[in-house]
Amino acid sequence: MIKVTLPDGSFKEFDGQISALQVAEAIGPGLAKAALAARINGTLTDITTLISTDCNLEFITVKSDPKLALEMIRHSCAHVMAEAICQLYPEAKLVYGPAVENGFYYDVDLDTQITPDDFARIENEMKNIIAQDRPFVRYEMAFNDAMAYLEKEGNRYKIENAKAANSDIISFYVTGSREAGNFEDLCRGPHIARTGQIGGYKVMSIAGAYFRGDASEKMLQRVYGTAFADKKELKQYLFQLEEAKKRDHRVIGKQLDLFSFQDEGPGFAFYHPKGMIIWNEMLKYWRYEHDKDNYCEISTPIMLNEKLWHQSGHWDNYKQNMYFVDIDEERFAVKPMNCPGGCLVYKSRNHSYRELPIRMAELGLVHRHEASGVLHGLFRVRRFTQDDAHIFCSPEQIADEVIGVIDLVFRIYGTFGLKDVHLELSTRPSKSIGSDEMWEVATESLKEALDRKQINYKLNPGDGAFYGPKIDFHVRDCLGRSWQLGTIQCDFALPERFDLTYVSNSNTNLRPVMLHRAILGSLDRFFGIIIEHFAGSFPTWLSPEQVRVMPISEKTNDYAGKVYNMLREAGIRTTLDLADDKINAKIKKGYEQKLPYMLILGPNEAENNSVTVRVRGCENQQTFKLQDFIEKITCEINSRSLESTIS
Repeated sequence: MIKVTLPDGSFKEFDGQISALQVAEAIGPGLAKAALAARINGTLTDITTLISTDCNLEFITVKSDPKLALEMIRHSCAHVMAEAICQLYPEAKLVYGPAVENGFYYDVDLDTQITPDDFARIENEMKNIIAQDRPFVRYEMAFNDAMAYLEKEGNRYKIENAKAANSDIISFYVTGSREAGNFEDLCRGPHIARTGQIGGYKVMSIAGAYFRGDASEKMLQRVYGTAFADKKELKQYLFQLEEAKKRDHRVIGKQLDLFSFQDEGPGFAFYHPKGMIIWNEMLKYWRYEHDKDNYCEISTPIMLNEKLWHQSGHWDNYKQNMYFVDIDEERFAVKPMNCPGGCLVYKSRNHSYRELPIRMAELGLVHRHEASGVLHGLFRVRRFTQDDAHIFCSPEQIADEVIGVIDLVFRIYGTFGLKDVHLELSTRPSKSIGSDEMWEVATESLKEALDRKQINYKLNPGDGAFYGPKIDFHVRDCLGRSWQLGTIQCDFALPERFDLTYVSNSNTNLRPVMLHRAILGSLDRFFGIIIEHFAGSFPTWLSPEQVRVMPISEKTNDYAGKVYNMLREAGIRTTLDLADDKINAKIKKGYEQKLPYMLILGPNEAENNSVTVRVRGCENQQTFKLQDFIEKITCEINSRSLESTIS
């Protein structure tokens, strides 16, 4: 008798050897249909794996483990695509095809060039394979037998892959059955149960790749695809891709003349006048919120002596990403982060327990040498500004300080329209410093703060920093993309390394806890995120140009000048379009430049001291008294509204 225990504690007993799939069938046809794979005693395996002893059994379905299920669907779809390619190109030699973020790929050695025009043919072959609902069947060979088999097949890539597996047993998967001569491939697995469990799929792109990254090898063709559990998810993903292309911050940045990158400074952003207006509005708001929460702002040097980075411990982890310069026969490093400078500011004078907590904020300019291949617009640069803050407090103050930071984070994100926020708590890793007691106090303080705020969070055991636990903030933009922005980290290491102290109420020196805290993270990256989140249509308070005044003809140029001056005097960012273009051409240009408001001025407006307003995104226009419009837009700007309030 075999006893199979399920995750809810219930169990089933069977007379003899049985597969995980048969267990699912015994539970119900719905589960048998939905089950993609199984975990037997914690080991992920195919659903057809046989069970011969008592075990714990968990079924993997799209609902039970969406991330793993999707990865398995994509890995299996890579096999389906490989089979389709081999049917269309019998001379193709397969290399390997893993699941990757957002999809999968398969490397192929093929002299005939696959082009995007061929994608539909490949997808049609995939459709036929999936419609046949063939099972993925695993079989194994001893290493020597497998090598003989592969040498007979004559695919050197598979031979080298089998050798690299470094295993006495080599596994293969056949999509169907060997007797029927169906497609088979060298693979560790596991796979989903059947091809019919692949819902939506699409061949996405083609690129070149060398075998194992060796440039001396022949260039392979890397065919990318994606797959989902159903067609609806695929449709949504493709829609998001198209929207993302339209919102690409690099394209919009150029279109709106916000920033650029130059060959003379790869990885270093050049901010243009309009971009600097948005940048300064971001900082103005950032400072406003921090002033409310009693932060003091500091600024530390961009270069510091190399000895400091040895003392801080950053040398061992960041040396390869740092820039160096020799000054007066001593070596200095351009700072990759702000923390050590903050420690020096704290240590510059003595502190009492009465001063704690001390909240030091810094908009610090840092430099990190990123590889050229990973640079990506504002999202990955070599020079960026971090909105750092370092809070020096006692252990008893940690929870209250963390709650204060959480409140500040949600206020700031909400003002930028980022309201879908989830938190993750990461605890002590295997390699760490500090006593068990310090870790327990810090971790429990972070948990206390989250519990007091009644915030749901994901727990990441063992994923904290080596110097302390941390809370990370993840936000979703309007396309549902997740961005890790803010963080709160407890640090025991730097106060120890820099011998930071404060005088307690018993007149003894104690070590403060150092909370590292960022909200926007890299301001440059955040700038790119909000460009894409708003698709360049910034709320009025952020827009570099808030109003454009457009006279219909020269007859109203004088009145247009008066309106322009009054708006400027009211502190509204305004431009005046006196070009000879027709008014419709001016309006079209204004829409292309994503202006919040356009004021159309003709003889009637001049006579009545009024303005006719075109609101971004609206075809209709409305007429207001000039002073009424100024009051309305001033209120909208001062409140940092995300929507137009003029109607």
